Amino acid sequence: MDDEQPADGSGAVEIDLLAVLPRLMQVGQVMRRSDLVERTMERVGIAIDRPAMTILVTLHMADRPLRVGEIAERMQVVGPHVTRQMNVLERRGLARRITDPQDQRARLIELTTEGAAAADRYLTTMLGWFAGALAGWSPEDRQAFGRLLGRFADDLTAHLAALGDDRPPAS
Repeated sequence: MDDEQPADGSGAVEIDLLAVLPRLMQVGQVMRRSDLVERTMERVGIAIDRPAMTILVTLHMADRPLRVGEIAERMQVVGPHVTRQMNVLERRGLARRITDPQDQRARLIELTTEGAAAADRYLTTMLGWFAGALAGWSPEDRQAFGRLLGRFADDLTAHLAALGDDRPPAS
């Protein structure tokens, strides 16, 4: 298949999206089939489910306590989903609710020492596997990949959210 030329005559080569789609599907399949999240949790000895682990990682990466709504927004889920998982994390001693110093009526969620250590072990293991996959890449290629993947994820999320407003309600 020939590279497509842009209509603006700039001579820049456009990406062949039809060739990219199978690669995106391959990455998704590899991550699902390998049970990457579950395998990582098993390796580091964390016996919680995927959504609870996502909350731990979200809090760890935020590096500050967050409100349930902030966690839900970052995870792209609804608040009650986070609240249910938070109850499990709190019982397990991995996270706790604290008073928001800006609003005494509100609560923030923070990691306990054990929760922070669990999230750190998880991320260290997961990132180690990703680093192994990228070991043969140049620093420039790794930097470009990270920048472009982040941009793609943000733009696709925004684009699909805008399309969602036009969809008829599901029956």
